[in-house]
Amino acid sequence: MAKQGKSINLFLMDGESSGRMKCTLANWTGVAYKIPRTKLDSCKDRDDLKQSGVYFLFGKSDTTGKGVVYIGQAGARKNGEGILTRLLEHRRNPEKDYWVEAIVFTTSNNSFGPTEISYLENRFCNLAIKANRYEVKNGNDPTPGNITEEKECELEEFIDYAKVIMGVLGHKLFEPVALSTEEKTDSTDGKKNSPLQFYLKRTIKNVGMVEAKGRQTAEGFVVLAGSHISKEDDHTISKTLKEQRKHAPLDANGILTEDVLFSSPSYAAMFVIGKSANGLTSWKDDNGNTLKDLEADE
Repeated sequence: MAKQGKSINLFLMDGESSGRMKCTLANWTGVAYKIPRTKLDSCKDRDDLKQSGVYFLFGKSDTTGKGVVYIGQAGARKNGEGILTRLLEHRRNPEKDYWVEAIVFTTSNNSFGPTEISYLENRFCNLAIKANRYEVKNGNDPTPGNITEEKECELEEFIDYAKVIMGVLGHKLFEPVALSTEEKTDSTDGKKNSPLQFYLKRTIKNVGMVEAKGRQTAEGFVVLAGSHISKEDDHTISKTLKEQRKHAPLDANGILTEDVLFSSPSYAAMFVIGKSANGLTSWKDDNGNTLKDLEADE
């Protein structure tokens, strides 16, 4: 069955796309805020940010360039302090100077108690680790708490909505860069189809045969974990790609240990072989058809 459409209300609180955003979704009691670190002081008059909720601190690693995130919870306090106070505490913490914006989830009816936010923090943290898009900075695995099966069902529905909104707000934190080999995609006629996979094989001097697997997605081209990456490169690729290859998640044998997303098939192919390449002709399906051939037939 095809997924149903959703109506999302996105309010630019400062009248500009780089400022604060408030996000709500039809028939959902949740409320999400996207707040740049530099705009925290502008939120002190918002009562719903004095409530309980779950928050995400987003930044980027200076060494790998990979996105980083810290996931936390904040309970409402008797003195009227809640989520915003916790964010301000993090801003003063020198160990968390990496984050540049926060995304907050709370409710319009202030219905989150300690049990709910503990469960949500635990689930969000584990979903982010599983997707492996970002480096999760949490030092300890948050406790899920003890909840009834009725409450669990309610919170899982909240999580489904939150996952959609997180992507809309610019962070595909809970979405793997590519479906795993075991996963399937739903077609509009309700049938299950395996995602189309591509292969690249190349013999490289002083290295030998390298073989890689890849997949096209809506975001670009993914080189899949298990691919063999050449340990050598030359002057025909950019310095940026050389650095990316240097910091790639490889084992001692040059085998990729994580899926890696690239903006184009060519960039992905050059990452694999360490030389200039045309990705449209380098990547082929099971039948030997190149990407160029397949796109010409569409």
